[in-house]
Amino acid sequence: MARPRPLPVDPLAEAKRQWLAHGWTDAADGMAVVTSVMRAQQLLLARVDQALKPFALSFARYEVLRLLAFSREGRLPLSSVVARLQVHATTVTSTADRLVRDGLIVREPHPHDGRAALLALTVAGRALVERATAALNADVFASPGIDRDDAAELVAIVARLRKDAGDFTDPRPTPEPL
Repeated sequence: MARPRPLPVDPLAEAKRQWLAHGWTDAADGMAVVTSVMRAQQLLLARVDQALKPFALSFARYEVLRLLAFSREGRLPLSSVVARLQVHATTVTSTADRLVRDGLIVREPHPHDGRAALLALTVAGRALVERATAALNADVFASPGIDRDDAAELVAIVARLRKDAGDFTDPRPTPEPL
């Protein structure tokens, strides 16, 4: 993947300068945060897409396979996949349809709920997700483009933003043993 030439000016810094020049001082920092995070997401997703391309996987398809592979039995109810990936049920359903079509997962009846379905990893799906994970670890996750301290700080900052938005709550403290 060819890297474009760097621009002579940071366009996001220029956008913030323009916000300030137009009197939108109260919104300038927020605009810079939002556009910076969105640009970083584009850059990281491009690297992820490049790493997953040889496996014919999108990140959404990879996430479903990886989640199933992490589960104890390689299967989860569709509703659990939706909740854990924090995406709309329609998105997971269409992603699952493609994974089923490709023989990477199967739909199974839920043992206790006749209306629900389980998504189960196939042998081919498990093999593919393991190879794709090795590629992502080597090509993206081991070297995300910032050092360990900055990565930890960034994750903590984004976690605070996510928590404040209602993405998750802190787990209840475990009681002390008697």
